[in-house]
Amino acid sequence: MTTREEAMQSVKTLLEYIEGNSNREGLIDTPKRVIDSFEEIFAGYQMDPCEVLSSTFNAEGYDGIVLLRDIEFHSTCEHHLQPFRGRAHVAYIPTERIVGISKLARIVELHARRLQNQERITKGIADDLEGNLEPLGSAVIIEASHGCMQCRGVSKQNAIMTTSAMRGVFFDKNEARSELMQLIQSPPLAR
Repeated sequence: MTTREEAMQSVKTLLEYIEGNSNREGLIDTPKRVIDSFEEIFAGYQMDPCEVLSSTFNAEGYDGIVLLRDIEFHSTCEHHLQPFRGRAHVAYIPTERIVGISKLARIVELHARRLQNQERITKGIADDLEGNLEPLGSAVIIEASHGCMQCRGVSKQNAIMTTSAMRGVFFDKNEARSELMQLIQSPPLAR
């Protein structure tokens, strides 16, 4: 395992590669700041999905769609170490247990705060819902813009990538999928 000091030295080496002078006043504390920020940005590696989704409640017979939409997230592309950000829509249909709504946002954060690709985040959230809640169905839809497409390569500023994972009734039944899409597309509440 790499130590914090070794990681800071690696950042200093990158600064030398980029600028040639990592001892410039504005860069002296940059390795520490970068590693501090990495500890926050990549905190998902310290989180356990079973623990995040363990706090459940009796569904009391509720058998409709539970949807938390427009969950903002930021992640880092594992291919170019560029940021990507977007919003996730997470839904499930409970059997006997429901989970607190903040846990749905936390499970998105768990996956987003790792080196990622969008497809893996989408699949991982759906897998965690299935494995921990055993719902009738789960659905995850993610829309995101990617820094690796905006600031390098094809330089497309407005491209949005959408991924989805549909499980159980959301995969098997058109009616459930259609109802979910209507809920996601409904106008936001007036604030």
